[in-house]
Amino acid sequence: MRVESFLLESARRFPAKTALVAGPQRLSYEELAQRASAFAAHLASKGLQRGDRVVIFLQNSPEAVTAVFGTLLAGGIFSVVNPGTKSDKLAYILNHCAAKVLVTEPRLQAIAHDARERAPAVVTTVVAPFNFQPAAVPNPGIDLDVAMIVYTSGSTGFPKGVTMTHANIVAAATSITTYLESKESDVVLSVLPLAFDYGLYQALMCAKVGATLILEKSFTYPAVVLEKLKNERVTGFPLVPTLAAMLLQMKHLTPGMFPDLRYLTNTAAALPRAHIERLRDLFPQAKLYSMYGLTECKRCTYLPPEQLAIRPESVGIAIPGTEAYVVDEQGERVPPGTTGELVIRGAHVMKCYWNDDAATSRVLKSGPYPWEKVLHTGDLFRTDTEGFLYFVSRKDDIIKTRGEKVSPKEVENVLYELAGIREAAVIGVPDPLLGMAIKAIVAAEEGVTERDVIRHCAARLEDFMVPSIVEFRGQLPKSENGKIARKELAAA
Repeated sequence: MRVESFLLESARRFPAKTALVAGPQRLSYEELAQRASAFAAHLASKGLQRGDRVVIFLQNSPEAVTAVFGTLLAGGIFSVVNPGTKSDKLAYILNHCAAKVLVTEPRLQAIAHDARERAPAVVTTVVAPFNFQPAAVPNPGIDLDVAMIVYTSGSTGFPKGVTMTHANIVAAATSITTYLESKESDVVLSVLPLAFDYGLYQALMCAKVGATLILEKSFTYPAVVLEKLKNERVTGFPLVPTLAAMLLQMKHLTPGMFPDLRYLTNTAAALPRAHIERLRDLFPQAKLYSMYGLTECKRCTYLPPEQLAIRPESVGIAIPGTEAYVVDEQGERVPPGTTGELVIRGAHVMKCYWNDDAATSRVLKSGPYPWEKVLHTGDLFRTDTEGFLYFVSRKDDIIKTRGEKVSPKEVENVLYELAGIREAAVIGVPDPLLGMAIKAIVAAEEGVTERDVIRHCAARLEDFMVPSIVEFRGQLPKSENGKIARKELAAA
C-alpha cells in the first residue's frame, strides 16, 4: 500500500464527508482528492519524474495537505518545511535533497525566492492558491519507494533528512490508529505544524480512516481553538507538553466542557505528573495517551490509558507490531531498572538519513537477526519489572555533578509539581568545585521565589540533584516543534 491510497480510498468510501476544515474552508474527501489529483497532473506537466523531490514551504492550510498527497500521486518525494524557516536553511534543504519543485505562498515568497536563487536544481516554483485541472498521471510507483524526507536538527548544526518509504509510513500510521482505536467518526483538531511529523501524521491518519481534520495554524489564540474544539465536536486533540502547559493556564476551563472529546495524546517529551493529573480532572471522559517518539521511526511507545494512574511517569510499551528494548554500550540487553540506550525494531524505522551515510551508520546498526538494521535512538531509558519503559535523558543532556549523574527530566518533573511554575528547564553550567552545577530556568507566576524553588526541590530530591542556581524568565525559548529549546538555553 502507498500513502496516497489513504486519500483515494476514503474519497471512494466517503465522497461527501468532510475531510478537512481550515479557517473558513471545508473540503469533502472527493474535493480534496480532486485537488490532489490536479496538483499531481500539474507536477507531471512540469516534468516531475518518479523519485523527484518537492519541498513544501507553506503554513498549515488546505494547499499544504493538497501538495503532500498531490506529490505522492505524481510519484514524487515530499518534504514539508516549517514556514518560520529562514532563507539560508531553506536553501540548504533545497540543495541537500536536490529539490526539483518548491511550493510556497505569497506571504513566504520573498524568502522562497531568495532560497531558490541559491538552489540550481529547482526548476519550478508553485505558488498557492492553486487552480489546476485534474488529469491522468503515470503510475506513481510501489510501497518501497521513498515517500518523504523530514528534516530534523542535527548535532553538526545542519539538519538531517530522515528518509521514510511508503511502507514505513503505512506501518507507523496503521500501528498508531490501532491503539488509538481511530475511526471514521473521529474529528481531530491539530494546531501542530505539518512540518513536524506529529502534525503531519494527523492529516495522514485522518485520511487513512476517513476521519475529519480541523487544521489550525497555531495555538496563538487559544480561545479560538477551544471554541472550535467545542463547536466542531472534536474527539481527538494531540498535544505537546508546552501546549498542555498553556492549556492548563486558562482559568475558565471546567471539567466536562468538551463532552465529545474521546482522547488526548502527548508526545515530544513526557508530561509532568502534575500536568497529567490536571488534564485528567479537566477532561474526565477522555483517554490520555502518553507517547514517545522520534522522527527516525515516528513513534516508539505508548502508555495504555488504564496504566496512567499506576505508572504516570512511564511512556509505556512498544507500539503494536514493533519492539523496543534497552541495551548497554556493548549492545546487550540490560535487566529492569538499569539505564541504557533505547533500541527500536520495526517496519516504521527510517531507511537512512538522506545523502549522509556516516550519520546513518551511527544510528542504524545490526540487530538481533542478520537481515535487519535496528534504530539506536541515542535516548537513555530503563524498564520496570513488567517491561514498561521510562525516559531518563538524551545521552548528551546528562549532567555530571559531584561525581554523580543527573537527568534534567527528573528535576524538571519535580519543578512542575510546585504551584505557579508554568515552564521549566534544567541545564548544567560549569562550576570549579562541582564540575557542573544544576541550574533551573523557569517561567513562573508572580510571587514564586528562588527560595521557594530550592526548598521545594530539596524536600523531594537527593542533595546533588537540587538546583544551586535559579533563573526566572517570562517564557522559555521553543523549537519549531514547540519543545523547550534546552540546547539554546545551555549555549547561552
